[in-house]
Amino acid sequence: MGHALSLVRSHIPPVHPAGLPFIAVPLAVAALGRNRRWIRRSGLTVAAANAAFFRNPHRVPPNRADVVVAAADGEVTLVDSATPPAELGLGTAPLPRVSIFLSVLDVHVQRCPVAGHVVNVVHQPGRFMSADLDEASDANERNSMIIRTPDDRQIVVVQIAGLVARRIICDARPGDVLTLGETYGLIRFGSRVDTFLPAGSRVLVERGQRTIGAETVIAELP
Repeated sequence: MGHALSLVRSHIPPVHPAGLPFIAVPLAVAALGRNRRWIRRSGLTVAAANAAFFRNPHRVPPNRADVVVAAADGEVTLVDSATPPAELGLGTAPLPRVSIFLSVLDVHVQRCPVAGHVVNVVHQPGRFMSADLDEASDANERNSMIIRTPDDRQIVVVQIAGLVARRIICDARPGDVLTLGETYGLIRFGSRVDTFLPAGSRVLVERGQRTIGAETVIAELP
């Protein structure tokens, strides 16, 4: 029995706590409507879809120094230089940026791209344009976080809401110490994550490439 449970746990990823209500409610509907096939099936289908969306699979970060990993699963849509979010007060000098777009089919938890402590977290209200548009970085609702590594290098990671993503969750707070690849937040349902790197960083991904959160190395720090 114990071996069977171990096999199930190794193949079925855990769910982010934010998804539990979205799974519990349709399961309750399915239980209440167990004598009506269409209600039972609808409830179970919705519960399964939400469990898949809120999945939080185990990831193994690389054992390499001075690297930045992808903060999310998805597709690289921008590799360029841009000014960090104005609300962070980091000036107007452009920094290397990697943008990852998450479709509704991707894992939607966000993971810390480097190990370090959280300097600041700022939420900025905004619009809900399609997250794959270039202007979404400035126009859309977002949550920006500054992380400082033990050797005093600064990385900015920005959770950006999308066309149907109306809720950004960030569990990190200023002063928190995060490990490489640690889950720190989630965006519902379809979104984008921008990572701003220190000047001189060597970007290792290209536009159109798929990333795996916490595992794909997107850059080497200078």
